[in-house]
Amino acid sequence: MVLLTLYINMVKHEIIPCERCNGRIECKANSYTKCQCSKVSLNLNEVQYVSERFDGCLCAACLLALKEEYRQMLKEC
Repeated sequence: MVLLTLYINMVKHEIIPCERCNGRIECKANSYTKCQCSKVSLNLNEVQYVSERFDGCLCAACLLALKEEYRQMLKEC
């Protein structure tokens, strides 16, 4: 039991798949400012666009792609 407790304390972040590309990302929900997703700046409309399409975590590359997709959609309207 002690070894299990030590192991759990050592594992700070979870490796999860990006919901869009299925790439591996390290979820740092407990340290949001260190998470790769916090590096992508989205305005309120962009956040809504992404959240209407995905429920889970996305990698920074996918967030940037969705941001650009949203902006292209606005240009076409």
